[in-house]
Amino acid sequence: MIRRLPLLAEALAMLALASLLIAILSFRRVAALSAGRASGTPATQAQARAIGRAVAAWGRRVPWRAVCFQQGLAAQLMLRRRGLAAALHYGAARDEKGQLIAHVWVRSGDVDVIGCEETERYGLLAVFPPV
Repeated sequence: MIRRLPLLAEALAMLALASLLIAILSFRRVAALSAGRASGTPATQAQARAIGRAVAAWGRRVPWRAVCFQQGLAAQLMLRRRGLAAALHYGAARDEKGQLIAHVWVRSGDVDVIGCEETERYGLLAVFPPV
């Protein structure tokens, strides 16, 4: 547990930063931020799992809205701090009532990081940075 404390602290800080950016910036500005620095080596399964779990753990516990968009941006920021590839995927689908629903997930190369469950359900709208 003690070894994970720095990662958990970073995840909380990045989730707070991502939430703030989403709250104060337009979608266009957030997308531009997400589109920067396309290079980097893909994360390993262990790195992706650790970052994804840390961000998701805080996403369930913080007192502010921290759903897939906030969590995805936080995970992308954490991966980039390590010089790792991080692509934010935006998708949309219709729910049972026909309402449009959106979802964000992050992949590092071919490695799933966060939000990647049931992504086949969503039509891919954009990837930042473009791949």
